[in-house]
Amino acid sequence: MLKKNINELSLAQVNKVINGDCIQEMKTLPDNSIDLIFADPPYNLQLNETLYRPDYTAVDAVTDDWDKFKNFQCYDDFTNKWLKECKRLLKPNGCLWVVGSYHNIYRMGNIIQNLDFWILNDIIWAKTNPMPNFRGRRFTNAHETLIWATKTKTSRYRFNYDAMKSLNGEMQMRSDWNIPICNGKERLKDENGVKLHPTQKPEALLHRIILSSTDPQAIILDPFLGSGTSAVVAKRLGRRWIGIESEKKYISAAKKRIDNINSPNSIAIDIKSTKRDQIRVPFGILVERGLIQIGEKLYCSKQKNIAIVKADGSIQSCDIVGSIHKIGAHHQGTESCNGWTYWHIIKDNNLLPIDTLREEIRSGLNSLS
Repeated sequence: MLKKNINELSLAQVNKVINGDCIQEMKTLPDNSIDLIFADPPYNLQLNETLYRPDYTAVDAVTDDWDKFKNFQCYDDFTNKWLKECKRLLKPNGCLWVVGSYHNIYRMGNIIQNLDFWILNDIIWAKTNPMPNFRGRRFTNAHETLIWATKTKTSRYRFNYDAMKSLNGEMQMRSDWNIPICNGKERLKDENGVKLHPTQKPEALLHRIILSSTDPQAIILDPFLGSGTSAVVAKRLGRRWIGIESEKKYISAAKKRIDNINSPNSIAIDIKSTKRDQIRVPFGILVERGLIQIGEKLYCSKQKNIAIVKADGSIQSCDIVGSIHKIGAHHQGTESCNGWTYWHIIKDNNLLPIDTLREEIRSGLNSLS
């Protein structure tokens, strides 16, 4: 099979559910074409007998053939093959998310590192409503683990830090996520009222993953689409997606869910930008462009400390010369200082942070891009 050119994903290949073997279907996609891969692979739970509750009713556990492997070596071989395809498909700055339980997450983590992915975080998904341990012989299994990794150690991966902080009530998002398992109307059931898919993931979990590490129009691949949660959330967030699923019984339900999602308004999916993504504007640019004059005075918010602007973009306060950050730190007696918010100019008898002048420059540069 001839490989396609780099990044050459046709319109016919995106926003599509593919029925087939994940490894074989991934081979049909071009190198370096995917921004994010979310994988919820078989866990290899090794359930060889029916589990019963204390009242002797059967537990609706994962006993499907797709979760059964002859031995650990077979499972590792399978994992190695699909992860190798993920490595090939990811763009240089793309990232991988995998989810698993204690049955498989450590085996996957070992293979991920052996394939030279670079692990950024492991996330604990703490289930607020886990299934109890019916036999009472172990701790209740109340969490699963996610691994977030980049294609290489040097990948310039996307992380929407400020969006995650906003989602978390203006507090830094931690690596322990308290999210309930699928229940209520979100849980898909068949005509007999039985769970359609035993490992259906909650939309809230995928919302956080996709929002944290992609931009609108990013291409997301799920090689184990199942009931379609990743595609549903991707569409809702204005991302493009590709889902691969081997079991036909899940595909119709996934397509129905996806079709019921309306394409979002571009304004609604625009998220808070991360400061590190903003255009860098040195203080000297403000001097070059005449927004701040050579010899003009800068003031701290209480006008107690004063500095003089020099021609090269440095400032002088008393006998000390340095950057706006260095001189600001000197006056505060600290190791560092954000000079953009510390220093002000007087304009129309008002004290104005110099950061507002920097935003004028950024606005002009953004309008040209």
